[in-house]
Amino acid sequence: MCTGKCARCVGLSLITLSLVCIVANALLLVPNGETYWTNTNQLSLQVWLMGGFIGGGLMVLCPGIAAVRAGGKGCCGAGCCGNRCRMLRSVFSSAFGVLGAIYCLSVSGAGLRNGPRCLMNGKWDYHFEDTAGAYLLNRTLWDRCQEPPRVVPWNVTLFSLLVAASCLEIVLCGIQLVNATIGVFCGDCRKKQVNGVRWSCRGNLPRPGCVLTFSFPQDATH
Repeated sequence: MCTGKCARCVGLSLITLSLVCIVANALLLVPNGETYWTNTNQLSLQVWLMGGFIGGGLMVLCPGIAAVRAGGKGCCGAGCCGNRCRMLRSVFSSAFGVLGAIYCLSVSGAGLRNGPRCLMNGKWDYHFEDTAGAYLLNRTLWDRCQEPPRVVPWNVTLFSLLVAASCLEIVLCGIQLVNATIGVFCGDCRKKQVNGVRWSCRGNLPRPGCVLTFSFPQDATH
């Protein structure tokens, strides 16, 4: 697959995953769909760290857009390697995206391990923190949290979604990092057409070894 086409596919996937992370983090702010708890300062610290909104969201959205743009003709002109400038930009953006995804993964993993902050036996605390994540396998413990209602399954579902999404983002950003680096040095393999002559090559200008074909308007044969 050409580096340009690969960049576009990866970029669209990253944009989708970043939007998923943003929505998941927004839902964490409203346990059980109730906005009342957002203003009570009783939500988990990991929710307020905005791992999904900042890390897996905005910090990955930018590399996704950069990758899609790198899949275009580029700012250096049309042709086989006219997108090298944007490929170079995508290299740095992808590295930035890896950091954001790692941040999201770290925060979400901690949120799953510690459990939510909830009211149990008249006390607000992280009551599952000492279980080292064992509460995830024992659903009978989930109902012990009195407030916010159903906060445990709510947090477990959304933090698990963030963990999965951030893992995919790390992989995709890593792929684009390698792909964009190849695109910077080798150019794109897509075809270039100038004045009815189509060259299929790797490089900025046609050179020996390129495949040469001709295309003419339909009425040119009459």
